[in-house]
Amino acid sequence: MIDPVVGIDWVRAHPERLVLADVRAYLDGRSGRAAYHHGHLPGAIFVDLDADLAAPATPADGRHPLPEPAVFAGRMAELGVGDDDTVVAYDDAGGVMAARLVWMLRALGHDAALLDGGISAYTGELETAVPQRGRAVFTGGPWPADRLADLEDAVSSSFVVLDARQPERFRGETEPIDPRAGHIPGARNVSCRENVGADGRFLPADRLRARFATAGVVDGAAVVSYCGSGVTACHNLLALEHAGFAPGRLYPGSWSQYSNTDRPAATG
Repeated sequence: MIDPVVGIDWVRAHPERLVLADVRAYLDGRSGRAAYHHGHLPGAIFVDLDADLAAPATPADGRHPLPEPAVFAGRMAELGVGDDDTVVAYDDAGGVMAARLVWMLRALGHDAALLDGGISAYTGELETAVPQRGRAVFTGGPWPADRLADLEDAVSSSFVVLDARQPERFRGETEPIDPRAGHIPGARNVSCRENVGADGRFLPADRLRARFATAGVVDGAAVVSYCGSGVTACHNLLALEHAGFAPGRLYPGSWSQYSNTDRPAATG
């Protein structure tokens, strides 16, 4: 399987069976689809975070539960993503949104990676035409149990639990979306947006390793990653692999599920 992060030069050198996926999404009301139609990388398809990468939100399951495997496989097939394709996904936020698609594909054994630097890595002219891809054959399967965590795992001392949200949300100083502020007791904050530099490209592997080591991650550690709703948490999981650590587990319900329970919330 390819590295979870590839550069634009790698994309240019591997045009065969390559599918570019635009996964821009926003929490402030802007439309990712509108941004795609305004201009995207040539040949890129649009993958909708809410429609394609998540089941309907519920307080019990969180804001972005994983879709049923058959539903996800069907959406990929409709979008023209096949078993033999390599997907390179991008956004305009350092990959924190596109990471969800990449993690889902890799968890099912499909080659997928984030485009380092996102849409800004491409210096040519953007395209507005929507590519017409025929329906493909995409083999799904159950989400691997060893790549997932649930609420009990997220509170277990058996795991190093990482919170990918921004520090102020982790500390409980603000909570713009979910019912309560704070974080899961025992979790350590590794803000995914700090996995990349000002240019939107990933930090060198040694700096990523140092970030995770500060949060208690060592080789062989069992890691659970969560965020607000199981989306940006995938960025930390990809960054772990990119830095040479073993794959961790995603807690899909994340804070949006936990904060709807009567479990204690930590602050500070």
